[in-house]
Amino acid sequence: MKRPIRTMMYVPGHKEKWIDKIPTFGADVIVLDLEDSVPDHLKVDARAIVASAIERLKDCGSRLFVRTNKGKFAYNFDDLLAVVQPGLAGIVVTKAEDPEDIECISRMIAEVEHRKGMPSGGVTMIPPIETARAAQFVFEIASNPRVETICAVSARGADLERNLGFTWTPEGLETLYHRSQAVIACKAAGKRFPIGGMWQEVHDLEGLRKQAIFNKQLGFSGEIVIHPSNVPVINEVYSPTQEQLAFYRGMIEAFAEAEKRGEGAILYQGEHIDIAHVETAKDFLALWDRG
Repeated sequence: MKRPIRTMMYVPGHKEKWIDKIPTFGADVIVLDLEDSVPDHLKVDARAIVASAIERLKDCGSRLFVRTNKGKFAYNFDDLLAVVQPGLAGIVVTKAEDPEDIECISRMIAEVEHRKGMPSGGVTMIPPIETARAAQFVFEIASNPRVETICAVSARGADLERNLGFTWTPEGLETLYHRSQAVIACKAAGKRFPIGGMWQEVHDLEGLRKQAIFNKQLGFSGEIVIHPSNVPVINEVYSPTQEQLAFYRGMIEAFAEAEKRGEGAILYQGEHIDIAHVETAKDFLALWDRG
């Protein structure tokens, strides 16, 4: 079973020294960025750097994604032609507005897969929800077969704040509906592990942790990060503790013994437990228990 993406770290595609350090970052996913973090006059160079890096870093311990560019009328096919190759896990779809955008880029990726003799559908997509229109169509966007999950972006000063006109606060009340809606839509579409973020005060690790804990309570499974120092904090927040693992193992054992006695509900460590709780425990352990 594929584990959730806890950390999804962006690295500018023209920063070769940063790219060389990717194996040390410890992120579950690295997004090699060809879009906003790359100046226009360096985008062609960045494309070549990223295309070369995918082969070199395919065994680095992180899954590799690329955020490609979107032109006035369509997604940048030259970007896709360069980076879609064995070793690439997926594309982060910039500024998708609706399911038609998602289907368009999915077909473009399929064409490159075909040209290169790659398995159809092997390269997944992760669309950030960055505009009001995208938020309105979040379920339809998440439902595309190539979409692995979505990101409910709620960063200060980013596209969503400008598009919706809200005032960002650290508490996040102004984006609570957006985030919860994205979690529900993503899971309704059968994509279990939505991603939240991002926290832009990269040196405020306590603020980062506080936001991540709240997002986890909402149902997110990970966060976008933009600095290596943020990766350990987010990985910790979204990873199980040994106490949680032991609690669920013990629950399953206790319930199994109760079933032998003909009981369908028990008290376990002071809590009422029935089959629904046990199914939750089994699902959790299937993801995380490697002991």
